[in-house]
Amino acid sequence: MKNKEELRIVYMGTPDFAVESLRALVEGGYNVVAVVTMPDKPMGRHGSVLQPSPVKQYAVEHGLKVMQPEKLKDPAFVEELRALKADLQIVVAFRMLPEIVWSMPPLGTFNAHASLLPKYRGAAPINWAVINGETETGITTFFLKHEIDTGDIIQQVKIPIGETDNVEVVHDKLMVLSGKLVTETVDNIIAGTVTSVPQDHFKDVPLTPAPKIFRETCRIDWNQPTKRIYDFIRGLSPYPAAWTTLEGKSVKIYEAETLSALTGISPVNGESHTGCVPGTISLVKSPHGLCVATADGWLNIKTLQLEGKKKMPVTDLLKGLKIKENAFFV
Repeated sequence: MKNKEELRIVYMGTPDFAVESLRALVEGGYNVVAVVTMPDKPMGRHGSVLQPSPVKQYAVEHGLKVMQPEKLKDPAFVEELRALKADLQIVVAFRMLPEIVWSMPPLGTFNAHASLLPKYRGAAPINWAVINGETETGITTFFLKHEIDTGDIIQQVKIPIGETDNVEVVHDKLMVLSGKLVTETVDNIIAGTVTSVPQDHFKDVPLTPAPKIFRETCRIDWNQPTKRIYDFIRGLSPYPAAWTTLEGKSVKIYEAETLSALTGISPVNGESHTGCVPGTISLVKSPHGLCVATADGWLNIKTLQLEGKKKMPVTDLLKGLKIKENAFFV
């Protein structure tokens, strides 16, 4: 078996999350012979400015060969990839690969996925883990096969999700963890110590999905319990952000807390409901923000963004905006 300086690796990824694993490989002295990433994205008013992906930016800065195919089945790309004679391919936060690509290297292609597979297969595993109130998540490396995120598991590492962690906090923790696990997985492949396990061996793990998130996915349902809405907001903060409407205008909500988290304040004398229509705003329940009625209590909004305005703390917002008592979010 070749050592890490000889093993030819092709790395595939696009966003910031994928940069950390590439950095770990490059700074660790691994032989990355090429990087495959998305084509530059048109930006600006008329799309006249092309924005390279974070992975491309890092690759260019470090003199790595960059490939940006529009289509992964393009014969010219496939031939260029084959000519690299890669021993191993690594995928982190990229597109679904066709078999002609993932089956090419003799040591296979492995992916680093931001969940504890088989739980949270899909495009947005970090968001959904937080939205669903999970207390732990992690990174899984697995060999690619036909169905997305279903390949044999190589390694997993877990981390806790704090009660107040939003998706950005968890994303950044997993990003660093991914870099460590990717290099460890390569080392174990080189050493010949990998024993991958089919995912159907994890029969006790619920197959909770993690589908792509769209704008409508992010709308807050105030008829949900307080904890559910709280987790929903932090699972979408800071991006793409949970939203609701006030007087017909969109409002993004970035930070909230349950009233029980505020010193000296408890949910309506311990009652199981507020007696208000869910979504009703109270300005007197807390001096720290906007309190909103839920299905079983009150949620205190701390940071939001009104349509056409900047993101700001509610305390700043209330200095310049009159919101009527018992107005409501929809």
